[in-house]
Amino acid sequence: MIRIQVPATSANLGSGFDALGIALTLYNQVWMEESDSIQISSRDNVPVPQDEHNLVYWAAKLLYERCGHSLRGLRIVQENNIPMARGLGSSSACIVAGLLGANHLLGDPLNQHQLIDFAAEIEGHPDNTTPAIQGGLVASAMEQGRVYSVSVPVSEKIRFAVFIPPFELKTEMARSVLPKDYSREDAVYNLSRSALMTASLFSGNTENLRVAVQDKIHQPYRRGLIPHCDQVFQLCGQLGSLGTYISGAGPTIIAMVSAESADEFAQQARAHMEEWGIADWDVSIRSAEAQGARIWKEADSF
Repeated sequence: MIRIQVPATSANLGSGFDALGIALTLYNQVWMEESDSIQISSRDNVPVPQDEHNLVYWAAKLLYERCGHSLRGLRIVQENNIPMARGLGSSSACIVAGLLGANHLLGDPLNQHQLIDFAAEIEGHPDNTTPAIQGGLVASAMEQGRVYSVSVPVSEKIRFAVFIPPFELKTEMARSVLPKDYSREDAVYNLSRSALMTASLFSGNTENLRVAVQDKIHQPYRRGLIPHCDQVFQLCGQLGSLGTYISGAGPTIIAMVSAESADEFAQQARAHMEEWGIADWDVSIRSAEAQGARIWKEADSF
């Protein structure tokens, strides 16, 4: 049996709509082996589909078919630490786990570049799946079905305070509120800031992040879909956030903070949110995950 570990991912980073993504130190684990039937279970209390509609199984079957093999079944055990429909790449993590696991079971017929292209083809865009595979901070673009990407490490000066609310926001809903057209001024506004974001996270030039995180493409339209969003943004600013943004399509909110003050930042944030009566938000400190998805061979322990 093999174990696949896939990190959570945070896309957009404010200004980098559908272009930037980062892997974080929060992981889903998937154990997988070939079987004569479909056997799917969960190690935690998160319910998962137990048939061919399971996203891990579905992605694995697609890879088998792409490589010219039939799939009789799989035994899959999931541990879902990435919350679903929260803007942290839960669906991408399942797709990546299925593809990488199936590829390994078949003897690695696809290389990493081919896996990145296949994952983006399934997901429809590369901003979550690519950092889940490559790790680090990833800038990516698609051209004729191929993903062009660069992964760079994030400065150790920076941590990510992750505010996860107790409710979901479907990507379809979050995309439905976006306008179909943007002005040239808004496009240039975001282009300049997304370039600044990439260079600043890599270099550790933290004074740039407050400007780099600014956005006119998606966040102004999505903030109204997230209860208490404005309060959390304001709180993060008061506590010294380097820059705050909606993670992916939301509703998770992330504040970039200095590594030295990260724990104190989280403690104060929890205290304030408890005073407001919204203590059911989960607040944790994460680092950037440099390595991306990984696979181990393990003895069967289930």
